[in-house]
Order: sequence, then C-alpha cells, then structure tokens
Amino acid sequence: MSNERILVWDLPTRLFHWLLAASFAGAWLTAESERWRDVHVMLGYGFAGLITFRLAWGFVGSRYARFSSFVTGPGPVRRYLLSILTLRPEHHVGHNPAGGWAVLVLLGLGLAAALSGYAAYSASSHLLEELHEGVAGTMLGLVLVHIGAVLVSSLIHRENLVRAMWNGFKRGSPAQAIRRNGWIAAATLLALLAGIWTAALRGALP
Repeated sequence: MSNERILVWDLPTRLFHWLLAASFAGAWLTAESERWRDVHVMLGYGFAGLITFRLAWGFVGSRYARFSSFVTGPGPVRRYLLSILTLRPEHHVGHNPAGGWAVLVLLGLGLAAALSGYAAYSASSHLLEELHEGVAGTMLGLVLVHIGAVLVSSLIHRENLVRAMWNGFKRGSPAQAIRRNGWIAAATLLALLAGIWTAALRGALP
C-alpha cells in the first residue's frame, strides 16, 4: 500500500463531527441550568439539524462519507476485531467496519436525544425529561468509548486519527483519495446551523 498523504474526509464531514461534539458538550453542560435553558434549547435544535444533515450526506456525500462505504455485515466486523486482537490490524482508509457501526449507533442515539428533548420541552413532562436524560447519558457513555477506541486505534494503526478528522488527510494511495473537499456543502451546513440557532434564540421554532 502506498503511504502518500491523501484527502479522505471532506470538509462537511469534518465540520459535522466537531460541531456535533461541541453541541453535545454544550448541551450537556447547560442541561441542569435554568439560566442557560435557552442556550440548551438552541444547541438541541442545532444538534438535530446537524444529524439531519449527516443522514443526508451519508447518501450524497463524498466516497468515505457515504454509508455504503462503511456499513457492513457482521462478518467484516468480526474479522476486523479479530485482526486487532491478533495485533495484525486490517487497514481501512475510511471508517473501519466496527467504527462504521459505531457511527450509526451514535447517529441513532443523537436523533433519539433530540426528539426526546423536543418532546420533553414541548410537553413539560417529567417522564419525558427522564427519558431524554437517559438517552443523553447513554450517548455520553458511547462517546467516551468512541474516544477511547480512537486513541487505541491511533496507536495500533500508527496514524493520528484525531488529526485526520481535523485536516482530512490520511495515508494511502492516490487512487484512494477523494477529489473534492465539498466547500459548497460545508457553507450550506454552516448557513443552516446559523439559521437554526438564530431562529431558536428568537423563539421562532416550535
């Protein structure tokens, strides 16, 4: 395998990743404060918008952003995990099979957190608030597992996966690189998020 520096993660995917992480962290920190309630709601709406964008981008985005590139059956997942245990890790330019399923679970939990949060906010129901907190807590646990897995994978594969998700570049052959960074889609994502945040702060959203 060639060891050249190639573009793997497009800009919309990277923006989504870090904005979602920041939104989740901000929403978690403001969850118990009445003073920051409006900010919590704003972040929740933005969180839902980000996930909606990523679900769409999973079908129309660049090569490694598409679900078809990393959602596999149990066989490849089992084979990949076995390669890790035997210290002969399979190399994947995009998400590995196990990481691909982790992405889907995180998106699913994120969507459930957003919907339960909206329901609790709209109905002022204690039961729904408990459900929302439970989903958010489960997502936090998976996020921590995800961070640990990224650090371990970085060591095993000898590549900085955090840096790759920041600048978009990994090691591979030129044929494996994506050709476009997705500037228009990235600008659209930022405009969408800014619009959601503005509308939420003005009380223009339901």
